[in-house]
Amino acid sequence: MNQNSEAITVLCSHLCVGENIKPLEPKEWSTLAQQMLDNKLQPADLLNFSQEDFTRYFNYDSEQTARIQRLIGRSASMSFEVSQYENMGINIVTRADSTYPKKLKKRLGNSCPPLFYYAGNLSLLEHDYVGYVGSRNIGDDDTLFTIETVKKTVSKGFGVVSGGAKGVDSTAEAEALRLGGYAVAFLSDSMKRKIKASDTICAIQECRLLLLSAVKPDAGFNAGVAMMRNRYIYAQSSGTVIVKSDYNKGGTWSGAADNLKHNFCSTFCWNHSGYNG
Repeated sequence: MNQNSEAITVLCSHLCVGENIKPLEPKEWSTLAQQMLDNKLQPADLLNFSQEDFTRYFNYDSEQTARIQRLIGRSASMSFEVSQYENMGINIVTRADSTYPKKLKKRLGNSCPPLFYYAGNLSLLEHDYVGYVGSRNIGDDDTLFTIETVKKTVSKGFGVVSGGAKGVDSTAEAEALRLGGYAVAFLSDSMKRKIKASDTICAIQECRLLLLSAVKPDAGFNAGVAMMRNRYIYAQSSGTVIVKSDYNKGGTWSGAADNLKHNFCSTFCWNHSGYNG
């Protein structure tokens, strides 16, 4: 990890969060990043800043400066925890790294998270993908449609990108991998648990599966995080297939509406009363 990446991790990661430790959220980091750019500074420079430097360059008051300095002060303990995750096969990529998801950076701009935790080979991001989203609760028709559509996706040389959730997401991912294709999953929780599965480990080792998450690997489910995760799926894909959604409610509906508003990629909806192949 280079010094700029280390600085972003120290300032934005939710690892080693104790009392009075409040990492910078994506919007806060984007604001600070623009201020650094305006002042011809790099993230690594902040690691050696004095209180006067924060006031001079960013007009921070004592409380804002103290918050940043507390974050920087956790460097040693964070290095230990990062090493533990690396031993599990989980690494960190930041916006300062050339391997950071390029499509996301281009399409989402400053709303991209400062960092992702990941397991797998980031070179998989160089492939083209079709997104698959939908309800966690699906019937036989939904499953059959997903499987048959993924077969067409893989046969055309595309990979599958999803959210790794139960239902449409996991069905699409499993079928792509079964066919010898590749998949990317943007997780909203529990990467640490997912990488314990033997089929997941095998697919990662074969360089056919990449897991990414904007939240720490042991994070539990959070609806807001899951909503933002949907945006990553759309931004990474050439087009996204919406298999099943509740009407005017739920994460799948909101994610699709967000994509239609921002036009990250093409949207394909399955409107059906029954599927016969």
